[in-house]
Order: sequence, then structure tokens, then C-alpha cells
Amino acid sequence: MNEDNDFNESKQTEPNAEEKNGMNDNDLHDVQSNEERGEAAINAAQTAAQAQADDKVAELTADLQRTRADFENFRRQTEQQKLQYGNVVKNTTVAKLLPLLDDLDRAIAANDSLKPLEKSLEKTLKELKLERVESKKGATFNPDIHDAVMVEGDGDKEVIAETLRAGYRYEGELIRPALVKVEKK
Repeated sequence: MNEDNDFNESKQTEPNAEEKNGMNDNDLHDVQSNEERGEAAINAAQTAAQAQADDKVAELTADLQRTRADFENFRRQTEQQKLQYGNVVKNTTVAKLLPLLDDLDRAIAANDSLKPLEKSLEKTLKELKLERVESKKGATFNPDIHDAVMVEGDGDKEVIAETLRAGYRYEGELIRPALVKVEKK
């Protein structure tokens, strides 16, 4: 029986595996639950961080698109302003030449020896895209391109009686209307 006592004593004196670890089934279940909760918290944090990053990317993308659109609008507006400024400069320059052209017309009309100059002048004006407004005697009066200085007669039809000063168009745009006497027939 001695052996039996030894066996019983050894059973009582040796701790089992659970006692060695200091954990029982409940403790093990608690550890697993804590691990699962920790993983869930990590996953939730990662999901929240990803959502925040996605929101920030969307915000920055929208900002970039607005900035690009603003730049394109600015570029188009600048180009348009350059063209407008260039047209104003050209029109102003041409308008300053008109009194000189008037003087040349009067000189050619007063001196027959200058008649060859008239053809050369017409050719140069055409090359510069500067054309005279039609205002010959007998042509129909058009208030859009003619300024009537004087009106004679009582009829219904208005025609040009005399051109006092030539009108001009530059690149198809009226720069100065022709000054004319109008006769009503």
C-alpha cells in the first residue's frame, strides 16, 4: 500500500497544466474575448483611418479640380483680353490715320497730277484691310454707316447727294461713318 500512497501523494503534490499556467477555462475564454475585442478595435480604427484618408483624398481632388478650372478660366480670360487690347490698339492707330487719308483725298481731288497716287492708296488700304464705306452720289442712305449732315427734299426715298467725308471700315468693323448730304426723292 505504500505504493498507493506514493501515487496519491504524487497526484496531490503535482499541479495540473491549468494550475501551472495559473489559468482555468474561464480565464482562457476571457483572454480570447479580449483578443477578439482588441482585433475588432484595431479593425474599427483602421476602417475609420481609411475613411478619413478617403475623405481627405476626395477633398484634395476637389480642390485640385477647382484650381485647374480657375487656371483655365484665367488663361482664357487673359487670351481674350490680349486680343481685345490688340484690337483696340489697331483700331486706335487706324483711326489716327484717317485725317491723313482725308487730306490725301482732298489733295488728289485738287491736283490731277496726283491721280496715280489714288490707285496706289486704294491698293494699300485693301492690303491693310481698311476699306471705304460706300457713299457715292445716288446710293441709298444707310444710317448705320452714314451720318447725315443735311437733308433736302420731300420724298420718301433717301439717297446720298454728296459725300463730305469718307467713312471707313477696318477688318469689317465700322470705324467711322461717312458724312453725307441726303436728298429725299
